[in-house]
Amino acid sequence: MLQLLVSFGPLYTTALILGCLMGLFVCNRLYVDYRIRKVGGVRASVLATNPFTGLQFLMRAAYWQTRDKLDYYYRSLFNWASPECPNCVEIAIFGRARFLMTQEPEHIKTILTGKFREYGKGERFHEIWSPFLGDSIFTTDGQQWSDSRALIRPMFVKDRVRDLEIFDRWTMTLIEKLPASGQTVDMMDLFYRMTLDVTTDFLLGGSVNSLNNPKHEFVAAFQEVQRIQMLLTILAPLRSIIPTYRYKRGIRILERFVSPFIARTLSLSPSELDKLSQSDNKDLTFLHQIARTTRDPKIIRDQLMAVLIAGRDTTAATLSWTVYELARQPRVWARLRADVLNTVGRHNPPTYEDLKGLTFLTHTLNETLRMYPAVPYNLRAALQDTTLPGREGQPDIGVLKGDIVVYSTLAMQRRRDLYPEEWATAKMEEKGRGLAVDEEVGGLADPGVFCPERWERWTPKAWTYVPFNGGPRICVGQNFAMTEMAFTLVRLLQKYERLEYRGDWHGQFHKAEIVGAPGHGVPVAFFEAENGSAV
Repeated sequence: MLQLLVSFGPLYTTALILGCLMGLFVCNRLYVDYRIRKVGGVRASVLATNPFTGLQFLMRAAYWQTRDKLDYYYRSLFNWASPECPNCVEIAIFGRARFLMTQEPEHIKTILTGKFREYGKGERFHEIWSPFLGDSIFTTDGQQWSDSRALIRPMFVKDRVRDLEIFDRWTMTLIEKLPASGQTVDMMDLFYRMTLDVTTDFLLGGSVNSLNNPKHEFVAAFQEVQRIQMLLTILAPLRSIIPTYRYKRGIRILERFVSPFIARTLSLSPSELDKLSQSDNKDLTFLHQIARTTRDPKIIRDQLMAVLIAGRDTTAATLSWTVYELARQPRVWARLRADVLNTVGRHNPPTYEDLKGLTFLTHTLNETLRMYPAVPYNLRAALQDTTLPGREGQPDIGVLKGDIVVYSTLAMQRRRDLYPEEWATAKMEEKGRGLAVDEEVGGLADPGVFCPERWERWTPKAWTYVPFNGGPRICVGQNFAMTEMAFTLVRLLQKYERLEYRGDWHGQFHKAEIVGAPGHGVPVAFFEAENGSAV
C-alpha cells in the first residue's frame, strides 16, 4: 500500500489522505446526526463540525482569555447563531470533543434541576481538575459527590455562620492596613488577602496571615495554579501540550501548607473530635468536622482545596466589584451608611440579625452578583444521551453522552431581552458621578448599569439570576459568603463617610480565570467623617 501511494507522487498522496480525512469527518457528522435524531433532537446553531474549523474556536478562546477578554468573545459567538436557536451554539470537533455554549435560562434550569442526573462534571473534567481539587465536591458525580456534600454541609448550617468572630477579627485587621484618609489603596489586593485569612482560619484553625505577610508563598502559588487550571480547561483537547511544571509546583506548595494541619487533626482520637463538635465550642474547625467522618488524608485534602477556592476567591471578587461600583455611586454609599449607622451604630460590630435586617445592603450585593457573577463560566458533561429544551415551537437540542455544555451566568444575566422592555430600550444619561436611575423611564435603570434600587421593585424571573447555581448543586456556602461580605462592608461603612475611585474607570476590564475579578484592581481612597467617627 505504501509503495502504491509513493508511486502516485506526493501531490496525489496528500490529496488522497485529505480525501480520506474528509470522508471520516463526513461519516462522523452523519453518525452524530443519526444519534441526535435518535434522542429526538436537532443540532444547536453549528459554528464548526471538524478540527480545521473547531480548533480555531478553542485557540481563539485561549487567546482572548490570556488577554482578559473572554467575556466579549463568549458573547460574540451568539452573533453567529440562527434565529431558531439564538442562545445556544455548537462547536464539534472530530471524536469525543463536542461543545455547546449557552446563555439560555431554560438550559441552565434543565442542567441543574430538570435533568440533574443526566448532566454532571464527567470524566474529562475530573481528569483535568483532579491534580488540584482531587475527588472533591466540585469534580465528582453521583454517590461520590453526594458523600462530599454531606461532609461539607454541617459546617455551613445557620448556627455556625452566625458566629461572626472570625469575620470581625480579619475585617478589623484589613481596616488597620488601610492608609490615612484620602490616600489611595488597592482594595482588591486587601480583599483577596483578607478572605484567604478568613477561609484558612475557618477551615484549619490557623490562618495564612496574608494581610500581615502578603509575600507568603501560598498566596502566589494559589494564584498560579488557578491561572493554569483555567487554561487547561479551555484547551482541554490540547492540554497535553501545555507546560505544567509551575502548576504542579504550585499544588505541592499548597499541600505543604495544609498537610501539617491534617496530620495534627488526625492525631486526635474520635472522642476528642466529638468533644470539639459541641455546638458552643468555638475551637471546632471545618477540618475537625470532616475528620469526624473520614480518616483518609486524601479525602480531607481534596475537600479542603475545594472549599478554599470557593470561600476565598468568590467572596473577594464580589467585594472588589462592589467597592468598584460604589466608588462611582456616592448616593448609594450615603444611603448604605445611613442604614448602617441607624441599625448598628458607629462602633458596635454588627450581629447576624443586624446584617439580615439591612435590606438595601443585601440589594447592593445582589446587584453586584447580577452584573458580576463570581463564577462567570461553568460546564456540565452529558452523562448519557439527552436533550436541552428548544425555543417555543422548536424541537429540542440533542446532547450526546460525553458532550460538554458550557453555560455562562455572566452572559445570561446581561441579556437585555430578559429585562422589562422599558429597561432594555432605555438610553441612560449619566448625571453627576454615575447616577444610575433614568427619570425618563420612571426610575427604572438600564440593565447595563449598577443600580441596587432596582431590587426594590423588581424580582428576576426564575433561572435568569443564578450567581450561586441552583438545584442540588446550589452553593452550600452561600449564606456564609453573603454574611462575610455584608459584615465587611458594614465595618467600612461605619468608619468612612465616602470614597473615590482613583483608577481609569473606562480602562477597567473583567479578568476571567476560575473567578471573574477586576483586571486593574480597585484603587480607591476612603475618607473618614469630619467628626472623626471611627470603628
